[in-house]
Amino acid sequence: MNVKQQLLQIGLSHFARDGYEGASLAKIAAEAGIKKPSIYAHFNSKADLFMKVLHRASRVQQHSLKRYMLAHHHHTLEYKLHGLLEHMQKLYRSDDTIKFVMRMSFFPPKELEHEVMPLIYHMLDTMENQLVRLFEHNLHKENLNCSVSAMQAARAYLTCADGILLEVLYGQEQRSIQRLDATWPIYWNGIIGKG
Repeated sequence: MNVKQQLLQIGLSHFARDGYEGASLAKIAAEAGIKKPSIYAHFNSKADLFMKVLHRASRVQQHSLKRYMLAHHHHTLEYKLHGLLEHMQKLYRSDDTIKFVMRMSFFPPKELEHEVMPLIYHMLDTMENQLVRLFEHNLHKENLNCSVSAMQAARAYLTCADGILLEVLYGQEQRSIQRLDATWPIYWNGIIGKG
């Protein structure tokens, strides 16, 4: 791994743990075995490093979602959707990429918000479109009678995901699990017309 790639990886773990404001270029450099001024041979500023980490992390997360769906393609729609939320809860504990992207989705750095939010919205729009296609394909395949459009079902799913995953960000994993357990039957029965 070259120095630039190493800085991106180390930066990811520092930004995921400490946020933009709390992350220290000196500590990132020290962990990479270089002096802080050497970072500027690879990145123009802390903001440049942060945005490159965010771009990379958003691509990784999108690929992770695709891999999850491919690995579970033979399961029912309900299993895939519920399982994805459980998967995200678990990944937050062990995967800096997920932790970083989720943290920046809810708490972008104020001084970079104008750059961060378009990227976050693009990522969310991509996820929404993937969910719409998933709904359209699986509702027909499983002969489910959905009471709302695929778009409405996808948007409602993302709204539920926000509330469930926000608890993970606050360090309240048990509360996140409780929210998923309470919300899921209401969401699922509502969209398939059993509510």
